[in-house]
Amino acid sequence: MDIGKETIQQTVKCNKDFRCLKDNCESCCKVLSCVDGKVHFVEYNSKSYCGYRMIFGNSYICNCPTRKEIYNKYGV
Repeated sequence: MDIGKETIQQTVKCNKDFRCLKDNCESCCKVLSCVDGKVHFVEYNSKSYCGYRMIFGNSYICNCPTRKEIYNKYGV
């Protein structure tokens, strides 16, 4: 996947060594819905901690710049 250099540089809290880029996002939280390409609601993955996953009411939002660009560009 082709992810912008600026996006990678903004992803400072990644504790997974950008595994999402190495396994074609198989390790990524599944995006359930997206609002304007900015707010990405994801399915909770209890097997993996992520500093970018945030509780929003009864849902979870992904704030990872790399994950958001992957979804916005590739729909994955």
